[in-house]
Amino acid sequence: MKICIVGAGAIGGYLGAKLALSGEDVTLIARGAHLNAIQTNGLKLITESGVTNVSNIAATNNISTLEPQDIVILAMKAQSLPPIAASLPTLYHSQTMVVPAQNGVPWWYFRKCGTQYEGANITSVDPDGTVEANIGVERTIGCVVYPAAEIAEPGVIRHIEGERFSIGEIDSAKTERIQTLANVLKKAGLKAPIRNQIRTDLWVKLWGNVAFNPISALTRTTLDKICQYPLTRELALSIMTETQTIAQKLGIDFGITIEQRIAGAEKVGAHKTSMLQDIEAKRPTEVDAIVGAVAELGKLTHTPTPHIDTIYALVKLLEQT
Repeated sequence: MKICIVGAGAIGGYLGAKLALSGEDVTLIARGAHLNAIQTNGLKLITESGVTNVSNIAATNNISTLEPQDIVILAMKAQSLPPIAASLPTLYHSQTMVVPAQNGVPWWYFRKCGTQYEGANITSVDPDGTVEANIGVERTIGCVVYPAAEIAEPGVIRHIEGERFSIGEIDSAKTERIQTLANVLKKAGLKAPIRNQIRTDLWVKLWGNVAFNPISALTRTTLDKICQYPLTRELALSIMTETQTIAQKLGIDFGITIEQRIAGAEKVGAHKTSMLQDIEAKRPTEVDAIVGAVAELGKLTHTPTPHIDTIYALVKLLEQT
């Protein structure tokens, strides 16, 4: 299949390498030194089992030069999507699937949700509707990303852990195309469970991210230390309690306790969150999609979010300074 991965960073590069190695026709959208390295030497993937050179993979910074694709995976950070959204339609044919593989609350959350909030917009992630207008609800497939990876150097992706990309139709339908997507990912050696309630999976991951990512960014510490230090553990619990209240008002049942979720984060160990990595690299963070959007949903559901609002303000100021 023709697959374009827009945003060939750590996760996009990992996905692209795995898909190309399984025989798919993959093109990466990248930029800068990373793009130059891929165009010159291919992509190098480092895993526990060794180093693999991926030569059968194309890369460009110009979306308009590509033919229509069967699958378009959006692997850039959420805040990078609105500026490039208008260029995406050139990648579509009538059956093209678009898979946003991003952290945080997605722009499509209140589309085909079957609740009183049907049609509500989340301005934290799609301020003026540009993303929705250029992707379209009918093309969109939900995805929750679990692997951790990093760009070790331009053209080199180091896989740290995880192989699961949970996927699901946003209206919970069982379709032929979702099975096709799952088969493509499985063929590449990835885990791709089809979830009939993809929003629940999204919230379970977000539940931890909304607390641990900003605390990590502000304190420059890893997950294990945040969970083990009593004051930051208590802060995380307070943020997660507010988040859980919002989710429950939206009909989400987590199925596990907050303490179980915190314990899961602690087991990950000395891991730097993506938000901390962004701060250290002086890059914009995903704070709007991960924290700001949850605060926005708090207002929508009339849920007080004092801890979320505070940590959001602090990270936003940190980005500015």
